[in-house]
Amino acid sequence: MISKKIAILLAAYNGGDSISDQIDTILSQDVGNVEVYISLDLSIDDSFDICTSYVRQHESLKLLLYGERFGGAGKNFYRLLKDVDLTKYDYIAFSDQDDIWPETKLSKAIEKLQQYDCYSANVTAFWEDGREALIDKAQPQREWDFLFEAAGPGCTYVFKREVAIQFKSWLLERYDKIGEDISLHDWLLYAFARSHGYRWFIDPESMMYYRQHANNQVGTNNSFAAANRRLKLIKSKWYRNQSTKIAEHLELQHLPVFKYGLSKGYLGNLYLLFHINKIRRRLRDRVALSFALLFNLF
Repeated sequence: MISKKIAILLAAYNGGDSISDQIDTILSQDVGNVEVYISLDLSIDDSFDICTSYVRQHESLKLLLYGERFGGAGKNFYRLLKDVDLTKYDYIAFSDQDDIWPETKLSKAIEKLQQYDCYSANVTAFWEDGREALIDKAQPQREWDFLFEAAGPGCTYVFKREVAIQFKSWLLERYDKIGEDISLHDWLLYAFARSHGYRWFIDPESMMYYRQHANNQVGTNNSFAAANRRLKLIKSKWYRNQSTKIAEHLELQHLPVFKYGLSKGYLGNLYLLFHINKIRRRLRDRVALSFALLFNLF
């Protein structure tokens, strides 16, 4: 059994119908020395009572001070990174409130982290009606992909203490601004790690069941409805704004992808189109983004 200390940062909101399943699968991991920190956004269901009950029964679970309204998973995770003492742990992992972890999720990640600095994995999305679908994010990484996408669902992320401490230090210097500017903590962490030279492994094996429901902040992109939601975000310039803000906060304005692409309007779109193979990992995504760039939707 792995003896290294692991901190799980679990962000929750109105998770009463599923958070018990998630916590149970964390407690069933085949590694020791796991401690779970729960940050519960102000909820209107019984999430607080459920979490409090678990904390009373398990010394390894801690519930951070309750009562604040964060309004999104990103701000909730930023709060966890800010308030938890990460220096006590060898590895840090993110967790959502409603997924199902196989018992080997952490041990598999830690095995890979003997060669890499950060880990994420493919997941199997599942719906209440019994449908399942593999979400494949494990295509080869591209030179600038970290400015245009995350490394997969953040709830699969496991990373070394050094990365966590460096990211936290960087985050605290601009905490309020990051919370307002950047919605997706997992995308930001991937961009930080890649731009700072950390080695990232995306596991092609599915290492988690990823629950899909109406409240997913992003969710999967394997249906017409999901694709339509993302198209609306692209047309509203949300994606371009997020890419630009991430580059600015990481002080990457010197990169050609920013100088000649993100900062240049439609002419920048043509530059990005010409360099499309450098900015998205999956062929399908490169094709879709190419159309968005050509027709000035991005």
